[in-house]
Amino acid sequence: MKPAFKTLVVAGLLASAGFSVLAQKHGADEGQYDQRPGLHRMDPAKMEEMHAKRSAELKAKLKITAAQEANWTAFSNSMKPPAPQTKPAMDRAELAKLPTPERLDKIKALRTEHMAARTAQMEQRDQAVKTFYGTLTAEQKKVFDTEFANMKDHHRGGMSKH
Repeated sequence: MKPAFKTLVVAGLLASAGFSVLAQKHGADEGQYDQRPGLHRMDPAKMEEMHAKRSAELKAKLKITAAQEANWTAFSNSMKPPAPQTKPAMDRAELAKLPTPERLDKIKALRTEHMAARTAQMEQRDQAVKTFYGTLTAEQKKVFDTEFANMKDHHRGGMSKH
């Protein structure tokens, strides 16, 4: 066998194996959602616990006043980790029945819907941060700038850092 052809055959076999793994139906119940390979999702209770801890730490560092409490609460609530998705993203059995072009269109529509929802969540968070930031004193803004930059570096979009 020629080396180039042999390489193509091996690559094809590896790709087929990979696609078959992806095509396997994963556990249908919600409890197994976090167990899927490659979806390293943290337990929602642990995420909430981490959020509460980091939130309390930031609140203490900022020395939030009674006048700022309502804005702090709105900000902190907006930064909570999103609830886990309770409905399946797509019905694989229904998708399998569709011809490829229609299946691609359906997947694209679902992806567009998901991205629109995520964008709306991010915009709400951004607005909450800006509103809260506007209530801070100059000294609090310095602390917030440092802490918030660290949060963003360590964990995209959330209150928890590693």
